[in-house]
Amino acid sequence: MRAIVHPRFGEPADVLDVEELDTPEPGPGQVRLRILLSPIHNHDLWTIRGDYGYKPELPARAGTEAVGVIDAVGEGVEGLEVGHRVATGGTFGVWAEYVLAPAAGLIPVAEGLPDEIAAQLVSMPFSAISLLHSLDLKPGDWIVQNTANGAVGRMVAQIAKARGIHVLGLVRRQSAVDELAQQGIGDVVSTDAPDWREKALAIVDGARVVAGVDSVGGTAADDVLSLLSENGTLVIFGSMGAGKLELSTGDIIFRQITVKGFWGSVVSKTMDAETRGALFGELSRYLSDGTVTLPVAATFALDDIREAVTASLSPRVGKVLLRP
Repeated sequence: MRAIVHPRFGEPADVLDVEELDTPEPGPGQVRLRILLSPIHNHDLWTIRGDYGYKPELPARAGTEAVGVIDAVGEGVEGLEVGHRVATGGTFGVWAEYVLAPAAGLIPVAEGLPDEIAAQLVSMPFSAISLLHSLDLKPGDWIVQNTANGAVGRMVAQIAKARGIHVLGLVRRQSAVDELAQQGIGDVVSTDAPDWREKALAIVDGARVVAGVDSVGGTAADDVLSLLSENGTLVIFGSMGAGKLELSTGDIIFRQITVKGFWGSVVSKTMDAETRGALFGELSRYLSDGTVTLPVAATFALDDIREAVTASLSPRVGKVLLRP
């Protein structure tokens, strides 16, 4: 079988290649998936650089989310059979033709759901809805988020709207405001304008902003912090390579702000089964009726992995997918 491998940590376009590996046989509790499609996520690229919370042994495979068809079943697996189409959001090394996956973590895919959507079902949409769930928001509440034009930012806005929650979005270029408007996402401000903060406050119109989500780090985190109301919560979702936060001490102290981190993979693993099932059910409804959309920017073959990761790092609307 063919798989994407990197012998060292570094920029993905410099270190990724396709290699021939032995096709694995499933052990107890495992199934083997024939991969159909797999998205490129930012956390995949951070892992390849060696900058993520999980650091694999080298040489390492890559990729964490995919949709595939079960083509072999290990001992003790119940409820899953050869030919079933399933999604996985926590199986490492899915940028390949085949991968072994724990059967317990797989999600059966509804017959009418396209591969392009099923491939993106778990990581980003579930992180978005889990994030909103963790904030215990009520209809009518306001939150603010940066990277509003990113995959998670778009989904947070769409899911929040369905739940009656208002989202103020921050982006770093005016063209992104227009792109989001075409997707039906409003209340967005570009921070490259000198009066961006005044525009943001005008949108909120005196309402209490109970929470903020930062996915950039650096001074951008402080932009989100500056818009929070007293006793608000700032959630650090990502860093976009910044590595450090620059936050106003006065804002944190005098408005008694809580700052905390959010790592979707840990939240998902520790969530009780009933809550996880309810959130996936809610997501399925949103995907079926078009409330949440998962656009695709481009699809590449494994042999074109370096071009694929370059495209993923470029301005785009939707995910870049890999097709073995």
